Amino acid sequence: MDLRERVVAFVREGGSKAEAERRFKVSRKTIYNWLGCSTLQPKKHGRRKRKLDWQKLKQHVAQYPDALLRERAAAFGVRISSIEYALAEMEISHKKNAALRRKELRRTHRLPAKAT
Repeated sequence: MDLRERVVAFVREGGSKAEAERRFKVSRKTIYNWLGCSTLQPKKHGRRKRKLDWQKLKQHVAQYPDALLRERAAAFGVRISSIEYALAEMEISHKKNAALRRKELRRTHRLPAKAT
């Protein structure tokens, strides 16, 4: 904040933008941006709005634990890489051994054992 205020004050008091760029080691584009802003406070950015709803994806994973990435992508109308990215960010990994996964689900959710 202090740097932003000093740069803007320097330019508004008659200093050139080129001199401010050299003196404060800030790009000229940044100086123009700061001069054009109504406030010098940094903007807060959250996670951007995406096509893929992560809550619904989490529910889909719980409901269909053995679904493939391409099946999830088709269900949500997105690319496989979007599903892959979201699952990695949510720290959800796909167990490659489906039999162990089903056994774990039966144990944790008290599902009936598979008839052999």
